[in-house]
Amino acid sequence: MKQNEGKEMAKAKTPGRSSYHHGNLRDTLIDAAVQLVEEGGPDNVSVREAAKRAGVSPGAPFRHFSNKTALMTAVAEQAMSRFRSEITNAVENLATDDPIERFAAVGIAYLRWAIRNPTHFQIISTRSLIDWDSSESLRHDNEAVRSLMEGSMAEAQRRNMLRSDDIAETQIAARALVYGLARMYIDGHFAQWAVAGHTEEQTAQNVLKHFVTLIGK
Repeated sequence: MKQNEGKEMAKAKTPGRSSYHHGNLRDTLIDAAVQLVEEGGPDNVSVREAAKRAGVSPGAPFRHFSNKTALMTAVAEQAMSRFRSEITNAVENLATDDPIERFAAVGIAYLRWAIRNPTHFQIISTRSLIDWDSSESLRHDNEAVRSLMEGSMAEAQRRNMLRSDDIAETQIAARALVYGLARMYIDGHFAQWAVAGHTEEQTAQNVLKHFVTLIGK
């Protein structure tokens, strides 16, 4: 797994006991969990190990997180909030009212965020690690991102800009493509698949842009 998270998701440093005394134990445990995933994958995480990294007693974290799933869900909530902000900002800063371009901006921002934050992308993408159904925060942020996609496709359909009338399938195809490209990048597949003259990230983005050209008339 890549270790170079983006600035907004800077790699967690091993926290010390002072973090707890300043009342930041919850955030310190979240940072510790991210570090543990980076070092050995999700199986490397436990509430007790996070407590050890935080420099507190094994029982202290359980006031915040009853189990590993609760801890990982908190990590996912933090990540999803920042993921949503990345995509929302990309759409708001787009200098066009073209709904297909807006749809593309969502995908490019998704891909960019996943590439720069591979650990957090893995956590929010692996539903078995988190309690999705109990987290209003996760569902709310996910729905906000999905609404941007669906709104763009609906507008493009109203303006007769799409090749297909089945916008649901178009959205699923786009979601599958951007997710697959992100996983290919994170798992190192573009070492073999990157197009000559382009970086791995440029290749992934260009493939997504190519897809977008195919859905419009």
